[in-house]
Amino acid sequence: MAYDLILRGGRVLDPSQGLDTTTDVAFSDGKVSAIGPCLKPDAATEVRDVSGAIVTPGLIDLHTHVYWGGTSLSVEPEAYCRGSGITTAIDTGSAGPGNFHGFRRHVIEPCPVRILAYLNVSFAGIFGFAPRVMVGESEEIRLLAPAEAVAVAQANRDLIVGIKVRVGTIGSGRSGTVPLDVGLQAADELGMPVMAHIDDPPPNYEEVLERLRPGDIITHSFHAFPNTPITPQGTVKRAVIAARERGILFDIGHGKGSLAFKVARVMLANGFMPDTISSDVHTLCVDGPAYDLVTTMSKFLCLGMPLKDVIASATINAARALQRPALGSLKPGSVGDATILKVENGRFDYVDALGEHLPGEKKIVPHGIVIAGRWWHSSGGPQASRT
Repeated sequence: MAYDLILRGGRVLDPSQGLDTTTDVAFSDGKVSAIGPCLKPDAATEVRDVSGAIVTPGLIDLHTHVYWGGTSLSVEPEAYCRGSGITTAIDTGSAGPGNFHGFRRHVIEPCPVRILAYLNVSFAGIFGFAPRVMVGESEEIRLLAPAEAVAVAQANRDLIVGIKVRVGTIGSGRSGTVPLDVGLQAADELGMPVMAHIDDPPPNYEEVLERLRPGDIITHSFHAFPNTPITPQGTVKRAVIAARERGILFDIGHGKGSLAFKVARVMLANGFMPDTISSDVHTLCVDGPAYDLVTTMSKFLCLGMPLKDVIASATINAARALQRPALGSLKPGSVGDATILKVENGRFDYVDALGEHLPGEKKIVPHGIVIAGRWWHSSGGPQASRT
């Protein structure tokens, strides 16, 4: 078989296959075509020596804001994804049914990195999010647009993966669970999951969990008090455990204010790992405390989460949450995306959303990405060198 690209001699770490071994990965026609030692190139094959690096399925950031130029909170997706080793960015509610078409035409379609979206049930999406202007789109009930959201999602099922709702004092003021109930109605009509943002009450954490259905996602799930998943006694709340048993998924969504090391330590000590690790990158956290996906992953690695589980949380687990089985894996036939990483040893200072510092000895650093079977350097465009 003719290969377009071979990644030679890396540590292939693919939790979807239980694979952790030094070998080669080949790509053909935009897909993974083979995994094995000493794969043979032909004259047209590009060969990249990645020995000493880790090759994973393309990283998926399940919570981002990348409607750049269309919303005040969004970052430019191509530069962000290259710098963090991301091959698929999931925008979570930046756009609503009133402006999704612009998002699709002007940002998603021209971008070489795959962008999928949770559509905000609020008509204009997250429209008032800036240092001196903070308006929760779910606070204004008149802007909730379930019929319009259903129509837009139906017409864009290739890109829209679910419905996003923000509830809490910041996202919905004093509206409680009303916006969530409206979003769930739209999601039911579509047969899609909901991603529910939660900040400070109202509503409380338990009220949100009891409404969610199997496959729905609660993001900012390691939030500090109030609306925290842990008890004062250092255990995981029973409602949280019951929700996981029911099939609710727990996403980190670091952002500006939503990851607390204190909470993460308790959750991990009790054996409750997040289903997905995501950055919630936006303009108010891209320069700290979240920075990006690999920094957020590094924090969990330094908190004691095994590397294979950290990688799974941003590959196969995210793909399953999206119900996109072709993503998050290096199985032959899967989408031809891969991320090349190294874990550096040293002394690193990490900070959470509350300002607590965590001294760490490891840092996950991206060294390149493959998108649709083509090599992309982490800081540049597609590389065309041949070997």
